[in-house]
Amino acid sequence: MLGFYRCGKGDLSSRFVKWLPNAFTMGNLLSGLFSITFIMSGYLRMAALLIFLAAFLDLFDGKIARKLKVDSELGVELDSLADVVSFGVAPALLFHTLSPHSLLTSLAFVLYPAMGAFRLARFSAKPTIGYFLGIPITLSGLIMAGMGLFLYSNSFITILLAILMVSPIRMKKL
Repeated sequence: MLGFYRCGKGDLSSRFVKWLPNAFTMGNLLSGLFSITFIMSGYLRMAALLIFLAAFLDLFDGKIARKLKVDSELGVELDSLADVVSFGVAPALLFHTLSPHSLLTSLAFVLYPAMGAFRLARFSAKPTIGYFLGIPITLSGLIMAGMGLFLYSNSFITILLAILMVSPIRMKKL
């Protein structure tokens, strides 16, 4: 039999507690993936709302992990991967879909998620305590989703957000 069936009640509840923060992270990731799907289907406002849902779920995964004392390297890496999709790729695709196509649009479309991924990798390699270095990708993604909610896009704002994510600006953690 599988080890899963041999464990007692305490083991199952312990596994659930350890898995709970990752469930929120997977909800974040799935929201980002569904946002991309909605963008490809032309439901741009719904796609923007799904990015907001991803941010809501992202807000709680780390808090739950710390509260339950179950934070793990796997959870941290999964969170970064989910954030690249939900706050990097999905907002960039939303922007690209809304924008008239030009060289500047293409530059912004590529630069935004690339700088978001770089920012997350930098934070993973050298975490900061008490502050963020550069604006968080979540904040940047929410600004992009807010613009998308009103069917607005702007290449200059998108490039500025990309630069701010990797800038030396310090933002206090809430």
